[in-house]
Parts: sequence; structure tokens; C-alpha cells
Amino acid sequence: MTPPEIALWLALRHNEAGLRFRKQHAVGDYVLDFYCARARLVIEVDGEAHARGDRPARDAVRDAYLVSRGVSVLRYPATDVLANTTEIAWQIIALAQERRRRFES
Repeated sequence: MTPPEIALWLALRHNEAGLRFRKQHAVGDYVLDFYCARARLVIEVDGEAHARGDRPARDAVRDAYLVSRGVSVLRYPATDVLANTTEIAWQIIALAQERRRRFES
């Protein structure tokens, strides 16, 4: 895991909402940075390499694959995660809670 992923993992793993996030979770041919099964939510921390070469196109294909399986994908730049870890974790947890309620009803 990269430093931004470690920071976000530390913020997500013991959250007050009781949501369970998995790190480095495999789905099909892909390894997701973080996944919350109850919310069907993927969180990706994108480093600088995600903007280079064919990576944006590969990420789009990957995201489409996940969306086709009913999973929502959130992407955050690594620099933002390092600068605003707590705020981003709160955003993720709030969205995960909303999605969890939708899927549990």
C-alpha cells in the first residue's frame, strides 16, 4: 500500500458507523484499493500514474466493469487523500451509510 492508501485505511478501518472496509480486495481480474460490501462501494486512491499513458482508459474500462455489477466507484487523487484524509474518510463513510440503507431496505 502507498502512504495515501495507508492513511485512508487507518481512517476507515475503525469507523463509528460500523462499516467494514476491505483493503486490496480482488474482484474479477482487478484488485480494489478498498471495498465496502454492504454498501457495494469501491474507493480508489489514484496516484500520479493514473493520469499517464493508457491508464485513464484502463481505469474507465475497470470502472465500467464494476458499475455493471452494481458497484459504485469513488476515486480520489492521492495528493488530496494525504492533505484531507479525515474529510475524505467522512465523505466515504457518509456515502457508504446512504448506500447501505438503500441496499438493506
